[in-house]
Parts: sequence; C-alpha cells; structure tokens
Amino acid sequence: MKEPTERRRARLEQVLAHRQPDLTLVLANIHDPHNVSAIYRSCDAFGVERVHLYYTDTPFPTLGRKTSASARKWVDTVRHKDKAELFAALRAANMQILATDCTPTAKPLRHWDFTRPTAIIMGNEHSGVADELAREADGELYIPMHGMIQSFNVSVAAAVILAEAARQREEAGFYNAPRYAPDDLRQRLDLWLQK
Repeated sequence: MKEPTERRRARLEQVLAHRQPDLTLVLANIHDPHNVSAIYRSCDAFGVERVHLYYTDTPFPTLGRKTSASARKWVDTVRHKDKAELFAALRAANMQILATDCTPTAKPLRHWDFTRPTAIIMGNEHSGVADELAREADGELYIPMHGMIQSFNVSVAAAVILAEAARQREEAGFYNAPRYAPDDLRQRLDLWLQK
C-alpha cells in the first residue's frame, strides 16, 4: 500500500475533526437503493459517524459503487437483528430517540434540541416508521411544509433533518474541535488511512 500524502492525511484529519459521534440515523426497512445511497451521502456531509440499519421485512438494498459515491466507505454501519437490540444500543449511548412521523403528537423539527445525543428513525418509503419503533421512541418529529404536497422523499427528509441538527451544533461550537478523545481520533485516522 502506498504511503499517504500529507495532503490526504490533512484532509482525513479535517473530516474526522468534524465528525459527530453522538448524532445518528436509523434506516428502518428503506428499500430504494438510491434513497439509501443519498442518505449515506448526507450523513457523510453533515459529519454523522455511523448509521444504524433495522431491516426486518425488507432486504437491505444492493448499492452501486457509483450511486453511493463511496460515502459508505466513510460512514460506519451497524446492523441490528431486532428492535430490542437496536434500542438497547441507542439507549446505552444515552441517545434521545426520535421517529419521523405526522401524528397529532409529533412536534416540528425545530422544537427538538439536536445538541443532545440524538438518533432519528427514518421509516420506509410507503408506510413510514413502523408503530413498533415509534412507540419506543422518546418523541416524534415532522418537517413543517407549506405547499400542496405534505411529504418529502425519505432521502430529502433525512438531509433536511441533518441540516437542522448541524445548524444547531454549529451554533453550539460542536464543529470547532474534535469530538473524539485524542487516542480515539488517532485510531480512527489510522483506520481511515488504510481505506
């Protein structure tokens, strides 16, 4: 393997310095590979460290190398075999867990404090977040809309939500310094240099 250039090393260090290890998405049975690829690209762009996969009634789609734009290479993936395992992992990380939904109890996107450790569950294209997941969540969020169409494509919704989370985190200074301990940062850099 070639020795990394100083420029590449500096770029990887810069990206890692902006990663947000306590902000994540849960992809729940999202079946369209283009949507999944676009979500991974948004996660990378907004500094999301890892994505959680909850696929119980839908196979995880095959993602083409071109369409995913290699974003999956830079965003960790954790698969969960059932609801209990998923929620145990998120609760162990002290995450507030929010489900995207349009129920009467759902609160608008900007109501939520995304400077807290947060996991957002994105439901599938046809039925949204399954009731079994929504019931376990700490709350539900929706994106206010003012047009005739009252829903976004799931990948667009993910990008809008992450943009708001990033806005709040930027204002709080979360992107100003690495969120990893120095040893963790070095370990992650070593792993990334091998990719």
